[in-house]
Amino acid sequence: MEITKQTIADIRTLAFKNKKENATFFRQVAAKPSGKVDEAFQNLHEEVFAEVNCLECGNCCKSLGPKLNSADIRRISGVLRIKASEFEQKYLRMDEDDDFVFSVMPCVFLAEDNSCKIYEDRPRACREYPHTDQRKMHKVLDITLKNIPVCPAVFEIVERLKKVKI
Repeated sequence: MEITKQTIADIRTLAFKNKKENATFFRQVAAKPSGKVDEAFQNLHEEVFAEVNCLECGNCCKSLGPKLNSADIRRISGVLRIKASEFEQKYLRMDEDDDFVFSVMPCVFLAEDNSCKIYEDRPRACREYPHTDQRKMHKVLDITLKNIPVCPAVFEIVERLKKVKI
């Protein structure tokens, strides 16, 4: 699956158009046995990510601000060789939930080729994104629903999931 700016725009449009349908579908998924839901998501995650190259997109890094925990802050500030307090002051802000997030988007660590300048040390939220290969998917269905217009892979996973009998 080739990802272009047009692909991302088309997916965003379709995701918003299908928002109610997807919300209804996710309510149905939430009623299914968790093991079957986890297995279906895991299989589709592997299938779709075998076709998708995130470096063609980078939309998550351009539009979503991940939550950073204290371990993330210590690790990244160590790599940058600055104090954690300096890292917080220079790169972070508190969001409405009192969580640290990057103060600007796109992410300051996003390179022109959509690679991450701190990939090996990136925040936990970035490591786990888009959360479609987790156990207990029931707990992140709301996040997955929000990620449909952002991530072409999530969009595709959900579209394929609609065709699978769970």
